Amino acid sequence: MGVNNDLLYMETHLIDFSLLSSPSLGVASDELKKLDAALTSWGCFQLVNHGMSEEYLEKVRNVGKEFFGLSEEEREKYSRTATNVEGYGIDSITSTNVPLKWQSRLKLTTYPLEERKLDRWPQTPHSFREVLHEYSMNVKTLHDRLIEDMARCLNLKENSFVEEYGGTLHMLSRFQSYIPCSYIDEIRTSSIHADSCAMTFLLQDVQIEGLEVEKDDKWFKTPVLPHAIFVNLGDQMEIMSNGIFKSAIHRVVPHPEKGRMSLPFFCGPAQHKEIGPLKALITEDEPARYKRVKNYVDIFFYYHPLGIRPITAVKIHA
Repeated sequence: MGVNNDLLYMETHLIDFSLLSSPSLGVASDELKKLDAALTSWGCFQLVNHGMSEEYLEKVRNVGKEFFGLSEEEREKYSRTATNVEGYGIDSITSTNVPLKWQSRLKLTTYPLEERKLDRWPQTPHSFREVLHEYSMNVKTLHDRLIEDMARCLNLKENSFVEEYGGTLHMLSRFQSYIPCSYIDEIRTSSIHADSCAMTFLLQDVQIEGLEVEKDDKWFKTPVLPHAIFVNLGDQMEIMSNGIFKSAIHRVVPHPEKGRMSLPFFCGPAQHKEIGPLKALITEDEPARYKRVKNYVDIFFYYHPLGIRPITAVKIHA
């Protein structure tokens, strides 16, 4: 399965999506406490009973695998351009001065609907667009409910984070195909980051592990659960929660012999929207820990290549 047999598996926080809306107040309250514990300690959890079957999730994975199985000529019909960062592309790293193409990506905005660039959406396989649209709407449903539950964890009004978003959700999907790779330590080091968005929904490969999460300066393997969606918080949620919720620091680990595919959905406010710690969380005893900021993605891509955690640039130091 994995390549880091010396590491322990992370503590598995299973959150049952169906129980969060249970008609039994006691059951819903207990599940909300479990969610709060996951968000304040690890910043991530495995979401189960989310309304999508294992067979359906495999169908979503398969359209990605089929796309990456096309000829390079066919894939390049949907390539990124100098003026459009969406579409197909290959990422490289440099190790001992040898460029290594180790990850192919297909990056597509899925919400708002009017921001979709459909000329970048593959028409092969023929079911790609239909499957991605349906899955996107399912992820949006999960996001919209969870972000209300997260506000409830903080004893806030359910729409508190939605209002801070400005009422507009932005979702970006990224199909990722990793080839077998022996430069494990180099990639493991270069890929360390926390996501820039508010919340990420990750559909993992069911056969090959490849994600590690940091907690208390130690790294842990993330188990693959075929029926679960791995949810992790990003920096913008840590900012909006005034540091109560933690963005999950993680890294990608390639397999020396096997390729794999994953599909993260990055969810958060529109890039131009200014966000900051929720006013209801700021008191005399608990002042704001972060500045208000807009275009956080730009901040992320400025500091991350420098090896600096981007969120430190917006922290307020006493």
